Amino acid sequence: MRRRLFAVAAVVAATVAGVMPAVAQVAQPAVVAADPVDWTPHVLDGTVHAIAVVGDTVVVGGTFSAVEGGGFQYRRDYLLAFGAADGAIRGFAPRLDGPVYALAAGPDGTVYAGGAFRTVNGVAQRGLTRLTLANGARVAGFDPSINWGDVRALAASGRWVYAGGTFSAVNRTPRAGLARLDAGSGAVDAGFDAGLTGATAEQRVRVEDFALAPGGRRLVVAGAFARAAGQPRVQLALLDTGGPRAVAVDWYTDAYQDTCDAGYDTYLRGIDFAPDASYFVVVTTGNASGATRPCDTAARFNVAGAGRHAPVWINHTGGNTLLSVAVTGSAVYVGGHQQWLDNPQGDKSAGPGAVSRPGIGAIDPRTGKALAWNPTRSRGVGVRAFLATASGLWVGSDTDRLGNEYHGRIGMFPL
Repeated sequence: MRRRLFAVAAVVAATVAGVMPAVAQVAQPAVVAADPVDWTPHVLDGTVHAIAVVGDTVVVGGTFSAVEGGGFQYRRDYLLAFGAADGAIRGFAPRLDGPVYALAAGPDGTVYAGGAFRTVNGVAQRGLTRLTLANGARVAGFDPSINWGDVRALAASGRWVYAGGTFSAVNRTPRAGLARLDAGSGAVDAGFDAGLTGATAEQRVRVEDFALAPGGRRLVVAGAFARAAGQPRVQLALLDTGGPRAVAVDWYTDAYQDTCDAGYDTYLRGIDFAPDASYFVVVTTGNASGATRPCDTAARFNVAGAGRHAPVWINHTGGNTLLSVAVTGSAVYVGGHQQWLDNPQGDKSAGPGAVSRPGIGAIDPRTGKALAWNPTRSRGVGVRAFLATASGLWVGSDTDRLGNEYHGRIGMFPL
């Protein structure tokens, strides 16, 4: 799910230079405030699935069609842009015919967008596009297209853009769920193929989310697959992206070989690297509970070392889904439609030691226990997008109560 911590300063520098820098993530010095800022606009329908910051502009993608800001309502189908400091609605209003599920900041005042659309500003371009924030125009020369399905994860670093989703080809080049593209042209990197395959020939590969490590040399991928780059990797794989080919790092876990609800081909939903790239955190659904099961949990995995890795810690909701995660160093923020954290004995109920954290919460990255931060939100389906910046934590969801205030589907907790 769609929640990255790209530094605003790094994006501004990229805009000046005309190229994307290596991934840089924000290490926040403290937990954010529990009171959201008052000036953000309100998305009036649908769901916010993705957030990116480009210079002084916040870009939001999702399934919505209307927004209110400054006392006025605006038509905005699937994409919205507003001032990062004042919430003022920008004129950016490209025409897409389907939802946007992923965003990544681009150079020169542009943004990459991925989703389930088929056309952009009346031109056929399925699933992937790059847009100019000044006027919403397609960037000339960037012209990739997926064969079917959608794009639900994006990351830009250096000369590359990574895309993940449900597709099986990009620009007619076979790529099961994951592709690396030239950031300028959208051409598929011919040498980089993660080789994701299912447990059976019939299983359709799907990348649910991924996270690119600071520096851009590691990519951790979560989704419906059983092998990656020729190695057995059930639902979770760590790839070396520093060379011309995708290489499965000598790192694996069997934590997610256990099943949850039989209806899930993958129950992993969100993933994010720590700012120092030493660990990442995975959040899951699963419709199942129990202290020994990985369903409906957040789990930290350290990167160092070879071979099998067990989670450093697991925090259980007690049977409610977590969808998104953001790791800032001082906290691990998790969002979904959970009611509790610290709840390994719960079964859609508060077990011994459970703490109430409706819809949003924060976990101590060292201990794996819930922090005191508890702003609350109306739960709905859940938080779909986090974005941590030097100013605070952006949150996108499908409901309109955040921190006991009205915030239509988008809000920001300041540092």
